[in-house]
Formats: sequence, C-alpha cells, structure tokens
Amino acid sequence: MANTTDVSGKIIQALADYLKRDAASIKPAHHLREDLGLDSMAVIEMLYRIEEAFNLQIPDQDLVGLTTVGHVIDYVQGRVAPTPAKSAAKGTTKTPAKTTAKAVAKKPTAKRSTKSKKA
Repeated sequence: MANTTDVSGKIIQALADYLKRDAASIKPAHHLREDLGLDSMAVIEMLYRIEEAFNLQIPDQDLVGLTTVGHVIDYVQGRVAPTPAKSAAKGTTKTPAKTTAKAVAKKPTAKRSTKSKKA
C-alpha cells in the first residue's frame, strides 16, 4: 500500500535525521559509507531504524547488497509492495468459496429434477 514516494521519503528523512542533515541533500545515488560517511555500525543502526519504520526484518544476508540510498529504497519497496498482492490473494480465496456456494446451490436443484423424473 505504501507508494514509492512514501518509502523513499521516509528512508531519506530517517537518514537526514540520523546524520543531522537536510533531507534534500541526500540523493538515491549516494553511497551510505563513501558519500554519507556511515561506518558499518552506523549502517546497521540506520537499517534497524528502517526496519522499525516499515515493520519488517532485514536478514543479515541482505545487508551486503544495501550499499546506496537507492538500494535501500528499492529493497524496502520490494518488501513492502507484496502486501497488496496478499490482499489480492485473499480476494481470490473468496472467489472459490463463492463458486463452491453456487455449486452447492445447484446440487439441490439437480436432486429435485431427478425426483421429478421418477414421479
């Protein structure tokens, strides 16, 4: 449900707050360590804040690929985006239930026609 600008805005604002900088000075192309000056502990702390902000967990093996602000934004968008897909999947779950209800409704009709043929 979160759109692209919400995700990138929250991430950039979190970085700006942490670095005590203006959010407009932080760009997706900035490298977390080289351009923004974050050491490995600061990167981990920032990612922890992002986990809390978006209510997700970033597995350790995924940390290696998160080197720029843009990588972090893309990663979080990819993790947040499946939520609408799950809602759509729930919608599809309801559809077979309706189909089943229709099939059940048809069965009594079929029985009635069978009985009327016997009579």
